[in-house]
Amino acid sequence: MMTFPQIDPVLVSLGPLQIHWYGVMYMIGFAGGWWLAKTRADRPGSGWTRQQVSDLLFYAALGVILGGRVGYVLFYGFDRFLDNPLWLFQIWTGGMSFHGGALGVLFAFWLFARRTGKRYFQVADFAVPVVPIGLGAGRFGNFINGELWGRASDMPWAMVFPSDPMGVPRHPSQLYEFFLEGVVLFLVLWIYSAKPRPAGSVTGLFGIGYGLSRILVEFFREPDAHIGYLAGGWLTMGMLLSLPMVLIGAAMVVWAYRHDQRRAAV
Repeated sequence: MMTFPQIDPVLVSLGPLQIHWYGVMYMIGFAGGWWLAKTRADRPGSGWTRQQVSDLLFYAALGVILGGRVGYVLFYGFDRFLDNPLWLFQIWTGGMSFHGGALGVLFAFWLFARRTGKRYFQVADFAVPVVPIGLGAGRFGNFINGELWGRASDMPWAMVFPSDPMGVPRHPSQLYEFFLEGVVLFLVLWIYSAKPRPAGSVTGLFGIGYGLSRILVEFFREPDAHIGYLAGGWLTMGMLLSLPMVLIGAAMVVWAYRHDQRRAAV
């Protein structure tokens, strides 16, 4: 068993002002995504300016925060919301959903495309290759906070998380997600999108890559205590929400290449 590193979730405390590692991870994710997107925008013929990249980051940030919170409330805490509708706005109590944030970002892409006159997939395909930077940073923030841990395990790298009331060794599933959703997915998307691809194919590949990564990690991640397993002692809400991403993403890739072939044949 490995020892969980005792890292104070609060990075800096100045009187009543506290800067948490989790917030810093969000900042790193947005800053890293902005820098990489800016780098691609600077290439000749990119069709993007630095100002457009900054504006898109603002839209995406709103989509992540608003969509992530609304998604968490609807997917993971709807009963609590019915008891106390104001809980929706109590973001400081915690609770963000990736799937809700993803829907919020897709909507933000649509708003940005409408405002700038760009095609939707011109925006989405440009932006999604840098999204794993934020995903990876967020998962590392989860690890520092000692939250969203994995299932009980006897593997050599299992560890006891301080906030676990059972005090048993568990999979560090946050690090699994950091590696798959952050490192691996970023490399796949960045390399794939380095050359011109059919419109929509990059976005579709993101859906496939994230969905498969999340479904795999869900086999090692402890489900939310107030939801548990949905069926069979293995099906979780994370799996259920990720499966449509895989199916829709695969359909988008197939559609993108077929549409591109038909257009080339004309």
